[in-house]
Amino acid sequence: MELFHGANVDWLGKKWYFLGFSLIFSIAGVVSMGWHWAHIGSPVPLGVDFKGGTQVQVQFTQSPDINKIRSAMDAAGIRDARIQAFGQATNNEVLLSLPEQTNETTLDTGRERIVNALHAQYDNPFTVRNVQVVGPTVGQQLERQAGLATLYSLLGMLVYLWFRFQLIYGVAAVVAVFHDTLITIGAFALTNQEISLTVIAAILTLVGYSMNDTIVVFDRIRENLRLTRREPLPDLVNRSINQTLSRTVLTSGLTFLTVLSLYIFGGQVLRGFSFALVIGILIGTYSSIAVAAPMLVAWQEWRAKGGKVTALPAAKRARV
Repeated sequence: MELFHGANVDWLGKKWYFLGFSLIFSIAGVVSMGWHWAHIGSPVPLGVDFKGGTQVQVQFTQSPDINKIRSAMDAAGIRDARIQAFGQATNNEVLLSLPEQTNETTLDTGRERIVNALHAQYDNPFTVRNVQVVGPTVGQQLERQAGLATLYSLLGMLVYLWFRFQLIYGVAAVVAVFHDTLITIGAFALTNQEISLTVIAAILTLVGYSMNDTIVVFDRIRENLRLTRREPLPDLVNRSINQTLSRTVLTSGLTFLTVLSLYIFGGQVLRGFSFALVIGILIGTYSSIAVAAPMLVAWQEWRAKGGKVTALPAAKRARV
């Protein structure tokens, strides 16, 4: 199915607009991450998975009063709890979090302190829906492993594309994926949403998704290079993007609708995961066209100015 038959968009002619768009969102995300680093010691708010601590999800039979719950915690001597409404207002749920603690033996008592304080000081029947307890040592290990997993995935993609295409293809694709990851994490910093293990899983999913979309465009560029060697590279790249445009819109569009539904109807537990996918799919599709492909042209033009006119590698002729 082809939605854009005969599309003739000059994508590279708009490269400076694309560059400005990417710079605005990248800088905004970096500034926000810097602000968070100065205030909380990490570039983005971290969930209990990484920072450690005790998190108790409570559902009340009546609409909860956050101020009265906070007063109940203070009366019980719990003065460092984080209290926030959770999920839809009609669910009457509240999330109570105790920050990371250096003594892991006291983590299990955090739940008891919160529950006892609510029973003693707050007159509203409730049930405990979920409890998460993570020690600071485990949280630090998970944070390090999440960073290494992301780094190794990028390096693996670079090596694959180096051998499958050429080094410049790999560099362009990895830069585009790094661009996607930076903007996605920056979106969490700008909206003050926590990064959890499920969000890291979403980011790793986006690394593969964005890379796959970029490879489709690169493969069409290589195929067209084999067929028309004398065509100027910018024109060839524009034509290749236009030829894959229908495929890009169909696959990315349907995937986007799916994750958007997950974001809207999936509930608070999946909110971070689905938010990362919504932002990542939009940015990943955009970067395949507006970041990765223009880098190939910029690299070739830079080499031509230096007196090196080696052409980009074309696809090999299929054997019959």
